[in-house]
Amino acid sequence: LDNSIVSAGLSVAPTPYEEVRDFFHDADNYFDGLDREAEALALSLERPDAPTAETLADYLTSKHGVTIARKRSASDAPFLRAYDAENRRLLLGTNLSEATEAFQLAFQIAVLEHRETIDAIARQGGLQSPEAERICAIGLANYFAGALILPYERFADAAEVLRNDIDALASQFGASLEQVAHRLSTLQRLSRKGVPFFFAKLDQAGNITKRHSTTKLQFTRFGAMCPLWNAHRAFETPGRIIRQLAETPDGTRYISIALEPLSRPAHYRQPVRRFALALGCEIKHADKFIYADDLDVDNPAAYEPIGISCRVCERTECMQRAAPPSHARLAIDMNR
Repeated sequence: LDNSIVSAGLSVAPTPYEEVRDFFHDADNYFDGLDREAEALALSLERPDAPTAETLADYLTSKHGVTIARKRSASDAPFLRAYDAENRRLLLGTNLSEATEAFQLAFQIAVLEHRETIDAIARQGGLQSPEAERICAIGLANYFAGALILPYERFADAAEVLRNDIDALASQFGASLEQVAHRLSTLQRLSRKGVPFFFAKLDQAGNITKRHSTTKLQFTRFGAMCPLWNAHRAFETPGRIIRQLAETPDGTRYISIALEPLSRPAHYRQPVRRFALALGCEIKHADKFIYADDLDVDNPAAYEPIGISCRVCERTECMQRAAPPSHARLAIDMNR
């Protein structure tokens, strides 16, 4: 799609956020050094599966002298985490789940213990602006946090046994569904690769705020995603997992799931942030993905024909087409 836009004379420079997304994609969303450092710390904390928020809070206090507090009023300006470096005081937002608290505490550990490594990776990423480097550094600290609360080998073992059941994994590790789905897409260690997944997070308008794919399926940077993709239907039934067998124009077949996690506001007048998660893999990995069970995976008619975006989709017989393909010559007939 990017090439078609450039050839049409509509060259658009990526934003700093898009630059960073491309950087993570090119790295296969896996950073071995950070991942192993996080895993080593998780193992040293001697928890059976993964460190809890309480464990991480105790570690921050004993190792770094950080005082943990929580914002008193939910009606104040919302935030997840605010760190006062001078007084070594970490203030957490109100109404955070234990999984979110654990992640924010793990993020703070990343900043305090691995800032030099994180900044060095960001500087070496070939990013075009200081803003992009700072966004990248935050993304790498987030990466460390995810690897700390879901340590690689333990999580990979559980994912294999549970056949990538995100509910079961979230329950076992005390994590959120988003944390689990995202972590599944990062299992790219050469010595122990997981199922190659694509993962995305999107809002009701179709804006993709997180995306990664180790499959042939790639997400569009410009324009909306295919409306036939099951991720859009997740908002119709919050909390329910929607399954889909789909085939892209190149003939690749996928099994994917999508859901909108249920959430409650901290107080009556606080708006609720709504988003959907999508996770999927090529159908050849169906035996390792529990959500493919009892689906007619061997029947070609069971697969919905989806695309990436109308502007790059070659399908001509689609009732949902919203725009002509940008690479094709238009056939315009007044009588038909």
